Amino acid sequence: MTARRSACAGHANYMDDVKKPGKIRNIAELARIAGVSAGTVSRALADKSLVNKETRERIQALAREHGFRPNQMARRLRTQQTGVIGVVIPLGHERRQHISDPFFMTLFGYLADELTESGHDLMLSRVIPGDDEWLDRIVDSGMLDGALVIGQSNQFDVIERVAQHYRPLVVWGSHREGQAQCTVGVDNAAGGALAARRLLARGAKRLAFFGDPNGPEIAERQRGVEQEVAKALDASLVCFPTHLASEEMAAQIASHLADLDGAVDGIVCASDIIAMTTIRLLHEHGISVPDQVAVTGFDDLPIATRMVPQLTTVRQDIAAGARAMVDALRRRIAGEDAPSTIMQPELIQRESA
Repeated sequence: MTARRSACAGHANYMDDVKKPGKIRNIAELARIAGVSAGTVSRALADKSLVNKETRERIQALAREHGFRPNQMARRLRTQQTGVIGVVIPLGHERRQHISDPFFMTLFGYLADELTESGHDLMLSRVIPGDDEWLDRIVDSGMLDGALVIGQSNQFDVIERVAQHYRPLVVWGSHREGQAQCTVGVDNAAGGALAARRLLARGAKRLAFFGDPNGPEIAERQRGVEQEVAKALDASLVCFPTHLASEEMAAQIASHLADLDGAVDGIVCASDIIAMTTIRLLHEHGISVPDQVAVTGFDDLPIATRMVPQLTTVRQDIAAGARAMVDALRRRIAGEDAPSTIMQPELIQRESA
C-alpha cells in the first residue's frame, strides 16, 4: 500500500514537472524561446508600440507562462525613474492633526487609487516643518519621480519657492494669481459665501464662523462668509479660531458656545468635522439643530450623511480633484506645463440647515 502511494506520488510529481515550464532567469533566455532579439523582448514587455501587437502579446504570454518578471530596479536605472510618487502632508499650523483625519484619508484614498492603477508606488510623509527646507529635502532625495502635497498649511511660501525649480509638484490648496505652484482645489471664498447665504436665506441673523484662518483655504472660506454677511444689513458675524486637531477641537468649540451664550442662530464651520463636533455639543446642551441653531460644514465627506441630523455642507469634489492632481503630475513628469485647476463648490442641503 505504501509502495503504491509512493508510486502515485512520484507519478504526480513527474506530471507536475511535465506541466510546469522551466523558469526563465533573464531577457536573453526569453528572447531565445520567442525567437526574437533581446531588444524586441524588452520593448514588448514595456508594451511599446514599436513591436506589433501580435508579437507583443505572444512575448508577454511566454513571460507569464515561464514566470518571468523583469528586474524593476534595472529598468528604473535605465529610465532614470524610481516609479515612486511622494504624498506629503505638511502640518505647519495644525501640528497635532493626524493623518487619520477623515479629509486626509478620503483624499489620500482617491490619490492612491489613481496612482497604483498607473503602476506607481507611494511614499507617504507627514511633515511638521522645523525649517524652510523640509520640502527641498523630500524632492531632492532622489527617491521620487514627483510629489503631491495635500494642503498648504502656513507653508505657502516654502512650497512656492520649491515649485519655481521643481516641476513635478502638484498641490491641493488655494490658488493665487501669478503663483508658480500648480494647485488643485475649490474656490474656497465662493464656498464660504454659499454656506453663509444658505443660513441667511433660512432667516439666521446672528452668525458665527468656526475655523482657523492661519491656513489659506480656511482664510478664504472665512472671507467668503464675511463678504456675504456684509451684504445683509441686519446680520452680524463673529469669528472664532478653531483648530482641526481633534484633541483641541471639542474644548475650543465648547468654549465658543459658552462665549456666545445663545446669541447665535447660524454657524458656518470650516470643515465637516468641526460641524459634526459643533452639532454634538449643541445637542449635549439641549440646543436643537436646526430649529434653534442651523449649522453648515465644508467638504461633503462620506460621513456627512451618516449622522443625525444629516449635515448641510459645501461640497468640494474630492474624487475629481484627486484625478486632476494625478493627471497634472503625469503631465509635469513628462515635461508638459499643466496649469492649476480651480473647482466650483456646490451647496449640499440636508437637515442641519
